[in-house]
Amino acid sequence: MSDALNLPAELRERAGKGASRALRREGRVPAVIYGGKEEPTPIHVEEKLLVQQLMTGHFMNSIVMIEADGKKVRTLPKDVSLHPVTDRPVHVDFLRLSKDAKIEVAIPVVFVNEEDSPGLKKGGVLNVVRHELELVCEADKIPSEIQIDVTGLEVGDSIHISALTLPEGSESAITDRDFTIATVVAPSALKRAESEAEEGEEVEADAVPATEQGEDADAAEEQEEKSE
Repeated sequence: MSDALNLPAELRERAGKGASRALRREGRVPAVIYGGKEEPTPIHVEEKLLVQQLMTGHFMNSIVMIEADGKKVRTLPKDVSLHPVTDRPVHVDFLRLSKDAKIEVAIPVVFVNEEDSPGLKKGGVLNVVRHELELVCEADKIPSEIQIDVTGLEVGDSIHISALTLPEGSESAITDRDFTIATVVAPSALKRAESEAEEGEEVEADAVPATEQGEDADAAEEQEEKSE
């Protein structure tokens, strides 16, 4: 699970563009806390501390405890607006969370034990279709990443969401199909050699090996899944 972050804040007394520009000149970033059946709370936070938390790489998937006016509020970052030229943060939206809330988040995937995949050892390539998984998680059990073990995978094998054991408190936000996360594909030279060995004859220059046709179909299917 991602570690909870702490972010001190102060209440904003004035709204509007002029007030926001004045805050930014003082090294502060305007923000708002909304949701939880309460009125939005305008706040501002220290830019330097906010940038440090953004640089952790998991800010958007972390619970952020905001302390303002003597009260602590449990939140999840929902949007960080950046300056189009300097990339400095100019505004942040935080979603107020109740203790039993469930939220949809994008969690990065990390592949482990690649040295134990026979297909990769033979020169295959891990083709990652989804670098993040859309999950519905309990607010206090948001994982920082999903590790996927590729031990034993051969060329042509695929990893689907149904093959994963997701952490407790998490489930896939996509439930209408068993989508592909990654496949182990062969490089062109290996595909050609396997095709020639199976057919026992030289492949004509203008012919497309059946293995490539199958992979083209798989690629088209994966692209269609991406666009859905």
